[in-house]
Amino acid sequence: MKKILLLLSFIFTITSSAQYAIVSAVDLIEGTENDYLQTEKFWGPLHKKAIEDGVQTQQAVWKVIQTNDQRDNPADYFIITSFASKEQLANYSSADYVAYAQEVYKGKMSRRAISRMFDASPSSSNERRNYHIEGVSWTILAGGDLEPGDRMSITSTIAKSDDFESWESEIIKPLVEKEILMGQHRYWGLAKIYERTDNAYKNATHFFFNIGVPGVSRTGWESMGDTFQGTKLREGVQSASDHQNFVTLELVSIHN
Repeated sequence: MKKILLLLSFIFTITSSAQYAIVSAVDLIEGTENDYLQTEKFWGPLHKKAIEDGVQTQQAVWKVIQTNDQRDNPADYFIITSFASKEQLANYSSADYVAYAQEVYKGKMSRRAISRMFDASPSSSNERRNYHIEGVSWTILAGGDLEPGDRMSITSTIAKSDDFESWESEIIKPLVEKEILMGQHRYWGLAKIYERTDNAYKNATHFFFNIGVPGVSRTGWESMGDTFQGTKLREGVQSASDHQNFVTLELVSIHN
């Protein structure tokens, strides 16, 4: 059985849809959350059409339910738009979403109403900080497809050594994979930031993504405590990177 699971893990990894993504941290104007969610509801079918046309591979909207970010304008929502290649991401801005809207909402909304929705789209946002990321290493997604209500954490970190990615991919990831096989975790991923908007936070170099199993404790390397192996692992990880802010997110909608 274990060999079968490992084979499925390998197949899933090499066929995984997203190696590149835009992570958009959205700070809302106070009192506009309902308007924002109506805007995302309007955009949802457009993203679905764009996925069908090969413009992107996935789009998900996540609500921030916990954060330790004490800086000005912390995000209220995260939008993660995934792509199969760097070229697909680079061409994303040229997609004709007005044409998609006219096709998707034909007979349901007038052109004037569609125009109003596009005009209103940015009005609820105080600020959006965009990060272009490239996947470095990731596990399978266990426990079935993502559904609204699922939770995920994102932790930003600063790489402090050239072997940071090797530490995470070759030492930490296998320990997380054991947790996944034991049903203690669902997903772990590491991505590096290769481009960002001018207003985005400057210090982070990478993002960690984790999806846990509600109510289940993990028994990975962090539980090794003060053992020799646990101490050396902590020293190695701490020398390779400096974790910054984290957010806990709840999935609102997903299209893939």
